[in-house]
Amino acid sequence: METNVGKEIAGLERMTVGELRTRYAEVFGETTNAHHKQWLTRRIIWRIQAVAEGDLSERARHRARELANDADLRVSAPKTLQAANSSTANHTKATVRIATGRRLPMPGTIITREYKGRMLQVRVLKRGFEFEGETYKSLSAVAKKITGSHCNGYLFFRLIKEGGSR
Repeated sequence: METNVGKEIAGLERMTVGELRTRYAEVFGETTNAHHKQWLTRRIIWRIQAVAEGDLSERARHRARELANDADLRVSAPKTLQAANSSTANHTKATVRIATGRRLPMPGTIITREYKGRMLQVRVLKRGFEFEGETYKSLSAVAKKITGSHCNGYLFFRLIKEGGSR
């Protein structure tokens, strides 16, 4: 018995979710927990077409297995979020890490720069930068305070050149 794929597809679009689930079980030989009408319809259409017109070739199946073996898969479950209780519901805890790379002078160093006729001085701290009595977490934050717009702090204080070298 040859199936008319066009008629089958037209009939699927008029089915309810319950009817689609029954049809899915008939076509795939197993039940599904899915209740998404469009997903069920597409899966059933794919299976009907595969049966009527032929499935993947053995070469294509072999290639798919090769690709699946090379895929980077998560090997551990994601960390679950703990339910926030009423005392911590409105609070966020964050740790700020400040990278101390080789571009940065040693803590205690004072970086100076003349900007718009004014001599600026920024003290390098162990964790951040001090400018005019306030502590900032990055040189970019200091540069933004001075200029009013975002810019690279290393470039602004001329600790690196435009090309990225020191």
